[in-house]
Amino acid sequence: MSEQATTPAIELGAGQSGYPPGVCAPATPLWPGFLTGQEDAPVRVLLVDDDEFMRRVIAQELLSDLRIQLEGQAGSLREGRRLVATHEFDVLMVDLRLGDGSGFDLIQEAREHRRSAEIIVITVLEDEAHVLHALELGATGYLLKDAWLQSFAQAVLQVVNGGAAITPRLARRLLSRLSHRPVGALPPVAQPVPRATTLTARECEVLRFVARGHVTEEIGNRLGISGQTVNAHIKNIYKKLHVHSRAQAVSYAAYSGLI
Repeated sequence: MSEQATTPAIELGAGQSGYPPGVCAPATPLWPGFLTGQEDAPVRVLLVDDDEFMRRVIAQELLSDLRIQLEGQAGSLREGRRLVATHEFDVLMVDLRLGDGSGFDLIQEAREHRRSAEIIVITVLEDEAHVLHALELGATGYLLKDAWLQSFAQAVLQVVNGGAAITPRLARRLLSRLSHRPVGALPPVAQPVPRATTLTARECEVLRFVARGHVTEEIGNRLGISGQTVNAHIKNIYKKLHVHSRAQAVSYAAYSGLI
């Protein structure tokens, strides 16, 4: 009978890995329990894209992550409207160019059906007009289909945990645009915030942490307040600034000089 080489089990004391000398134990990815998106409570996603090949690529990546549940797919505005109206979802991923209409229309309808849902645009359009309009409608993600340095699954997990997801190449262009803007100048679309809606000192603190990418739990720990209190401040910020997402709040407050 042939023998196969095996690594013998080793009884170990505290602090030892159980692997032969010089061999490191494989790294286990950490996903804290307080974050949204767990195997027993996955993030529910709707995917709408008329590009069948791209839709299949994105769907395969989402299905491979146990923290995400792909609730439904559609290839047109009409089918997307049906999905939005009949399914519970946490994230809508939508192309802007659909064969029978515009993804912007579906974003607006999704906001009406489920205001708490996050929106991620997936598109080939990378001009600033489309990006800014998507953000104005409440999108918290904008991904380019031809970009290499991005993950669709990670984008979903980022936005449901209070972050934003934008293709690095596009983010670099937007940052460059801001860096060349004269100090104190406002972009044409921004309007000064009325004095009556000025944020409180605590709300400004919370918004600064949001702008740095911190999630609710982290903000609460840093400020010594509960996550529920953090969310209450964020809701007040939304109401005062007349916005519907963290990305919108940060953008508006930064342009208006509030943070």
